[in-house]
Amino acid sequence: MSKEIFQSYINDSHDITNISLNETILKDIAFITTRIATNKGVCTVLVTLAVYKVLNPNQDIRKHQDSMVDGFSGRSFDTKYITPVLATNGFNAMSESGWLTRSLEQPLPYDKDYPGKINPPDLKKAFLNLVEEINQSKENAEKILQVLLHGYIKHAEINKIVIHRIENNDIEISKLIFLLRQHFEYRYLNHGASKLPMLAFYAMYFILVKEMERYAGTQLKDLGSHTAPDDNSNSAGDVEVIKGEIVFEAVEVKLDKPITPQFLMVALKKIQKFKIQRYYILSGKPPKPEDIDEINSLIFEIDQKYGCHVIVNGLYETLKYYLRLISNVQEFLNKYIELVEGDSELNLNHKQKLSELIVLLFKS
Repeated sequence: MSKEIFQSYINDSHDITNISLNETILKDIAFITTRIATNKGVCTVLVTLAVYKVLNPNQDIRKHQDSMVDGFSGRSFDTKYITPVLATNGFNAMSESGWLTRSLEQPLPYDKDYPGKINPPDLKKAFLNLVEEINQSKENAEKILQVLLHGYIKHAEINKIVIHRIENNDIEISKLIFLLRQHFEYRYLNHGASKLPMLAFYAMYFILVKEMERYAGTQLKDLGSHTAPDDNSNSAGDVEVIKGEIVFEAVEVKLDKPITPQFLMVALKKIQKFKIQRYYILSGKPPKPEDIDEINSLIFEIDQKYGCHVIVNGLYETLKYYLRLISNVQEFLNKYIELVEGDSELNLNHKQKLSELIVLLFKS
């Protein structure tokens, strides 16, 4: 029932004119909610603590780990009930839990002495003030929760944009590659652009799985987050094609990092875990010459020991090759537009830039 209760609070938070809180609390919430995109962990933890207090009024929610005396597992509650609902509503959500943020996961209560390095200092002060207020009562928790959720709703509305779709299939591949390169590599003032190539390859595999005989009987796994570190990720790659219980093919995309032997070692762990049959590692940067022999040696070793064909290649070269294979380039581009438009981890400028490029290159 926790998910349903949380969703009901979201539904009721579109209009908060009847909620009364003192000016200091409102200022702290306003400061927190302006940082939904940049400090997702802090925002998620606050929402989790507020929901938990509403459901368990006698719990001291400052004791956010069950290893503490009379504590509870905030991370487990978040992973099961909070982050999935935030994501379902199109809000800017963590990949798994707010407690994956190092500054928030220390096994000490969230009181005035909490040592976690939450930056900037004003954010830490606002966070701990709100935790204290939430902990006072269920009534406080409900009010703060709804104002926080109203901030999520407004943030999602601001970041909503409709991007023009392409209406004909007369698209030059070279022009499309130029558009993608410009979109991926534009110098944005915030984070998130590294997810753009991942969305492009997901759009490509959306078509490949339908059209190519090689993928008969396979299924494209739902798109995951791009914010989790490799060590914390439960996925085989940025894009996953599954066949029954096995990962038939996985793709890892690196926009501006050349492939190194270390990337192959990370891939090896995933190959061992998921029994992957084919694994692509694609980058917008070529490997360093001094790394090539070791990379090739590791590829050969992985093939011999685990039967997995690892392919290291250029990001744009691979896209260009696939664009020649598919029957409808227009479908690929419109799918990419759809994914960018609806992605809650991207910021407004990532979406606006694609809209500008579409108009510039295909709407003249």
